[in-house]
Amino acid sequence: MTTDAVRRHDPARRTFASDNYAGVHPEILEAIALANEGHQVSYGDDVYTEALQGVFRRHFGEQAEAFPVFNGTAANVVSLRSMCAHWEAVICPETAHVNSDEGGAPEVVGGFKLLTVPTPDGKLTPDLLDRQAWGFGDVHRSQPRAVTISNATEVGTVYTPAEIRALCDHAHELGLVVHLDGSRLTNAAAALDVPLRALTTDAGVDVLSFGGTKIGLMLGEAVVVLNPSAARGLPYLRKTSMQLASKMRFVSVQFEALLAGDLWLRNARRANAMARRLAAAVRDLPGVTVPRPVEANGVFAILPADVADRLRKRFRFYNWDEQIGGGMIEVRWMCAFDTTEADVDAFAAALAEELRA
Repeated sequence: MTTDAVRRHDPARRTFASDNYAGVHPEILEAIALANEGHQVSYGDDVYTEALQGVFRRHFGEQAEAFPVFNGTAANVVSLRSMCAHWEAVICPETAHVNSDEGGAPEVVGGFKLLTVPTPDGKLTPDLLDRQAWGFGDVHRSQPRAVTISNATEVGTVYTPAEIRALCDHAHELGLVVHLDGSRLTNAAAALDVPLRALTTDAGVDVLSFGGTKIGLMLGEAVVVLNPSAARGLPYLRKTSMQLASKMRFVSVQFEALLAGDLWLRNARRANAMARRLAAAVRDLPGVTVPRPVEANGVFAILPADVADRLRKRFRFYNWDEQIGGGMIEVRWMCAFDTTEADVDAFAAALAEELRA
C-alpha cells in the first residue's frame, strides 16, 4: 500500500510548549488500526464504545458512564451544560482553563456564567469557594450551581484526595455540584501514586472531563458522569453540541488502549519525571528562578525576556506572565509522554548558552 502524503515536519524536533504537541503513542496507533477493518455501527453503537464503559467503570466505579467527545473544551462545556440551567453559574479559579483558555465557549455555547476566584496556587479551597457561593435566591444574581476545578491545575500544582474531598463536601453542603477538568488527571494521579478514582469518585466529584489527547491519544476526551443525579441530558447535549462522532469506534478504542492496562500510568510517569529533570537542570542557572513547585509535567520559570526570545527560536514554548517587570518574564515549559532525557538535557544546555550570551 502506498500513499501520496508527504512528511512535512522534522520528526526529530522537540518542543516544550505543550503536551498537545506530541504525536500519538504507538500503542494507540495500533489500537486504531485494530478497529479499522470491516464495518461497525456508527454514532457510538459499536462494540468498542460498549466495551469502553466497562473500562471506565473499572477505574471510576460501577455507576460511571462515559461519553466520548472530540476535544477538551467540548468535554468541559458539555459537562457543565448538563449540570447547569441558563440562569445558573459555575464557580472556578481565575486561572481555570474554562475561564482563560476556551475563548468564552463556556458562556457563549454553554449559556452559564463563570464566577471566578483568585487562587495563588491554582487551587480552590472551601474558604475561597465561599467568596462566590452566595446570593442564593437573589433574582438579580446568577445562581451558583456548580464548581469546577482542574487537576493538575493550570499552574502545575496537584490537588490531593483530601483537598478535593474537603472542597466537594463543602460544595455539596451548599447544594452545589462539582466538576473536575481532568485534562491532566493522569499526571496528577501518577504524581501522587494513587488510583484515578481516589481523585474523583472517592473524593466526591460528580462529573469528570477525562483527558486523552495530552497523554497519547490522537484525538478524544470523555465526559464521565460519576453521580447520575448531578447531570441531565448528556446524550442530547453531546449531539446538539456537535460532539457525537459518527465513527466513534476510533475514539473509544483509543481510551481502551490507554486505560485497560497501564499505558496511562507509564506515559504520565515519564512526562512527570522529565519535568522534574528539567527543573533540576535549570534551577541553579544564574538568572533563572523556578517559583512554583513541580508536581506534574509542567515547569514554570522566570528568566530574562531577551533570553526567552532567543531560546524560543530553538525550542518552542509559551509565555505565562509578561508582567513580571525588570526585563524578566515567566514562561511555561511542558513535558510530554515522549519527552526524553536527551531532549531535556539539550534544552537545558541551550538555555545555559543563551544566558551566557
